[in-house]
Amino acid sequence: MARIGLISDTHGLLRPEAVSFLRGCDHIVHGGDIGHAEILRQLSALAPVTAVRGNNDKGPWAERLAETELVQIGEVFVYALHDIAQLDIEPNAAGVHVVVSGHSHRPSAERRDGVLYVNPGSAGPRRFKLPISVGELVVAGRAVSARLVELVVTDDA
Repeated sequence: MARIGLISDTHGLLRPEAVSFLRGCDHIVHGGDIGHAEILRQLSALAPVTAVRGNNDKGPWAERLAETELVQIGEVFVYALHDIAQLDIEPNAAGVHVVVSGHSHRPSAERRDGVLYVNPGSAGPRRFKLPISVGELVVAGRAVSARLVELVVTDDA
């Protein structure tokens, strides 16, 4: 069994509550709008990281990131991109089990046509009245489930 941490839209703010949640993960997927390379360095201290470039990720550090990534966790293929509206594959036909995205800042998890679509929401600065959230995938063989968690934060940055 593997626990995959999901985080997105940190926009330069890696909250201690998010770090606590991600501690102990086997892998972390960041859905973009990271903010700066230091966020990825800090996440990499917790577990291997797969990250995609978001529309707000600019500069030489961000140019090294792809807009999409495919990662295999055990028997499960996870496809990551920032904006689900830019999905450039047919996940089921491509053998993808999970699509992870960000961008909207709205946490969601739903299964469509056998594919699990997960947006962990935003773990960075609060936007409007949307929750500060992260997520996780639990992978056991070919079975995968998602859980979204609203973080209780001490400041409202």
